[in-house]
Amino acid sequence: QVHLVETGGGSVQAGGSLRLSCVVSGYIDSTYCMGWFRQAPGKEREGVATIDRDGTTNYADFVQGRFTISRDLTKNTLHLQMNNLKPEDTAVYYCAAVGGCLVATMYTSGFAYWGQGTQVTVSS
Repeated sequence: QVHLVETGGGSVQAGGSLRLSCVVSGYIDSTYCMGWFRQAPGKEREGVATIDRDGTTNYADFVQGRFTISRDLTKNTLHLQMNNLKPEDTAVYYCAAVGGCLVATMYTSGFAYWGQGTQVTVSS
C-alpha cells in the first residue's frame, strides 16, 4: 500500500510563493508516475503538474511557467514550487501516484493513490 502525505500549504498574498511537499511511504519504484492536482470550492479536481517515469514534466496551461514539479527518488518525495501565486490558485492541493506508468495523465482517473490534501489560499 502506498501512502502519501502533503505538507507546505498555507496563506500568502498574490505574487507570493509556496513550496508543497509530498512524502511517499510504502513500496514505490521507478515505474511510478506522480502528480499534483487541485480542487477549488465548487469545482472539479484538476491536474496541475505531473512527472513521468523518466522524469519528463508536464504542466497545465494555467501554470504558465509559475510552478515547478520535482521529485527526489532517494527520499521518496515530490515537490511543487509555486511562484507568482494568484487568487485563482486558491484550492486544496493533492499529491497523487500510480505504478506501472510510462506517461502520466492530467486526469484524476489515471492515478491510484492520493494524499489527504493541503490548503493553499492566495489573497489579493
